[in-house]
Amino acid sequence: CHLIHYLRLSHHLIVLNYLIHTFDMLKSASSEDINITDAIFDGVKVRVFEPPAKGDERLKRSVVYIHGGGWALASARTSLYNNLCGIMAESLNAVIVSVEYRLVPEVCFPEQFHDALRATKHFLQPDVLAEYSVDPSRIAISGDSAGGNLAAAVCQQLSKEENLTVRPKLQALIYPVLQAFDFNTPSYQQNMNMAILPRSVMINYWIDYLSGNYDLVHSLLINNHTALDVGQALSFRRHLNWTSLLPSSFKKNYKPVIQTTGKAEIIQEIPALLDVRAVPLLAENETLQLQPKTYILTCENDVLRDDGVMYAKRLENAGVEVTLDHFDDCFHGCLIFTVWPTDFSAGIQTRKSYIKWLDENL
Repeated sequence: CHLIHYLRLSHHLIVLNYLIHTFDMLKSASSEDINITDAIFDGVKVRVFEPPAKGDERLKRSVVYIHGGGWALASARTSLYNNLCGIMAESLNAVIVSVEYRLVPEVCFPEQFHDALRATKHFLQPDVLAEYSVDPSRIAISGDSAGGNLAAAVCQQLSKEENLTVRPKLQALIYPVLQAFDFNTPSYQQNMNMAILPRSVMINYWIDYLSGNYDLVHSLLINNHTALDVGQALSFRRHLNWTSLLPSSFKKNYKPVIQTTGKAEIIQEIPALLDVRAVPLLAENETLQLQPKTYILTCENDVLRDDGVMYAKRLENAGVEVTLDHFDDCFHGCLIFTVWPTDFSAGIQTRKSYIKWLDENL
């Protein structure tokens, strides 16, 4: 993929996505009773999973789901997400709306955020909810990895909009990516070479998403973009102070990496590094106080572990009821690996816990 990119034949992410879709064997949802339809919500493609109607049944619950893939890969239509959403629809007896937002490199930030926001706001309209027989008081917003990033950002934006008549009851974030301020949190240091999502790959996803330059990888890796002399970053430092936000069991013996002098021009070149729509962990407490009851799933073997743990702590400090569901023996991306030949016990375990929380709280 990178050779093709180097030869300027195509972008490596386009090639990688093509390979993913080529080798993807689309399996049916968990039950033939689940009705799967594709629709357009305010210009955004979505896939809707509906369980069968029952004669005397009241309105159904619903989850707006936003898939992961570094804002660049996968799809609501791939077998892994098709299977997950089908099982959610069946297990919860709920309508699942899976958002097919546009990907890098076709578009970059903030378009993925806008797609997810538009589709969600369209679905939250009373007449649309009525069309799908959804209870307006029992809707969750959820997503994994980059989808968790978009779900958190959308939830924050919805909380600020005064004219909404329907708001989500819950948000459920699965190993979400929530910050690009510090690439040396304990989990980034501990798992820098971990399979699935090494630190360098996560930084590359950020650069692609925010239309940056790969020449900046090293500077980002050592936190030059948030050095003490970078004035734009100073006001945000308190929001990501992991020495106070993480429990000692996560901090271990790792030390903060804070440069005295750095490169302020990085923020000038990529201002979205400090944009709360891209980096939800930078949100002010006034916004966090407005967030709904929250579930955050984290895995020990994941560079993003501390993103989720810090967000959970900040939400809790802001008065939000939070469930932090941490798995010591699991890895990034595991929840969708439940279909042969990648049907891992870690995937079954995390999916069961996630759906159980939704079932008990939605």
